[in-house]
Amino acid sequence: MEGEKADKGIKFKKSENFSEWYTDVIIRSEFVDYSSVSGMMVLRPDSYFLWEQIMNVTDRLLKENGVTNTAFPILIPERLLQKEAKHIEHFKAEVAWVTHGGDSELEERLAIRPTSETIMYESVAKWVRSWRDLPMKLNQWNSVVRWEFKHPTPFLRTREFHWNEGHSIYATEEETIRERDVILGIYEHVLKDYLALPCIVGRKTEQEKFAGGVASYSIEQLMPDGWAIQGPDWHFDGQNFAKVFNIEFLDKDGKKALAWQSTYAISTRVLGALIATHGDDRGLVIPPMMSRIQVVVVPIYKTDNRDKVIKAAMVVASEIGKKSRVHLDDRDDVSPGWKFNEWELKGVPLRIEIGERDINEGKVVAARRDTLEKTDIKIDAVGKESQKLLKNIQKSMYKRAVNLMKSMRSTAYSYASMKSALEVKKGFVLAPWCGSDECENKIKEETGAKITNMPLDQQNKLKGNCIYCGKQAKHMANFAKSY
Repeated sequence: MEGEKADKGIKFKKSENFSEWYTDVIIRSEFVDYSSVSGMMVLRPDSYFLWEQIMNVTDRLLKENGVTNTAFPILIPERLLQKEAKHIEHFKAEVAWVTHGGDSELEERLAIRPTSETIMYESVAKWVRSWRDLPMKLNQWNSVVRWEFKHPTPFLRTREFHWNEGHSIYATEEETIRERDVILGIYEHVLKDYLALPCIVGRKTEQEKFAGGVASYSIEQLMPDGWAIQGPDWHFDGQNFAKVFNIEFLDKDGKKALAWQSTYAISTRVLGALIATHGDDRGLVIPPMMSRIQVVVVPIYKTDNRDKVIKAAMVVASEIGKKSRVHLDDRDDVSPGWKFNEWELKGVPLRIEIGERDINEGKVVAARRDTLEKTDIKIDAVGKESQKLLKNIQKSMYKRAVNLMKSMRSTAYSYASMKSALEVKKGFVLAPWCGSDECENKIKEETGAKITNMPLDQQNKLKGNCIYCGKQAKHMANFAKSY
């Protein structure tokens, strides 16, 4: 058992080798597994439960805002994918193609869905006839394939990932733009209140926006190594796709008009941000709102008192289980210490320990995963007190993540100070930018940092001249090295 226990331990420290720590912790905790296809991972029950939680709350909120679910084919004919030139130009290097059905070569190549605009809008063009058909708010939950050639990293950069694809069709530009804050607000709620992750919301630059769209808006997260990663996003597609796919309708005056469109998504990438932000050298740390097991009860017994302790542990687990997802670990083949290590590795938010002495004293020991603190709880109050602790853990984890992000955010008004901040504090540096592609590219080339997004509130933040060329700044922009 000792050899087995040693094998369970995390071999890398998060602060010393983040990359190795990250992959080590998600494999050893049985969160994910590698598959036979490079860059494609297996979501094991714990990780898929988290994704289900995200799907459930997001799906409910989308439906409350008039969105309906649908499902389109996973295969897209090449002729459709090529209809929007800018769109396919962005994806063509990542598209995986089906060329044969059995032993027969297909007449036309079929793309494995990298995104669904083209296959969806062929149908939407047939469905939209009148202003009465609008708005049409469609969503599908699926996985997509993008044959990423960089180093695949589970959740952060994979060749297959799961997401929602929201596609809205409106009669007016104003309606479409109003949707932005609704959708981004839903995503912020999910990230903050469920995943305990702070958000930086802003507009992408022209170079970073969605291919084929007019403007893109993203929610960015910060990893503990100081690198940023893009989370959920919303895109204003204008009438670009409507023109290509002839999505027209008769307006209230009986005249033909082109539809306005938007797209949006949240993906399993946010699980990577959750792991990286909250995990520690003992393993995963999962927010209570997200954990498949919120409380694990570990009885501590010897052969002669096993029945007594197990019986009491069952009563405790039953009481906790009235309001929480609980698991009673009554395995006989491993020691309590082994169980403690395993559940800490898996990131279960709260552990309840109970032995004969505890029973005699009318209490249990509660161990928090986030702080590793232990407290005594009276057995007759275990249900109520464990609920309090779970709520406190959720709030504490979010506060800690906010403080981490604050510690790695800077503002700079000179190029020298920006470079210094990127090297010393890392993270996000807010700086004035003239808006030119040339300066954006030069900064990225020289520092490795790109513009992740630009704050929506520019009027109260814009100050100074461009960080690179010294000309009048048009935007304040968040710069960071990014996955």
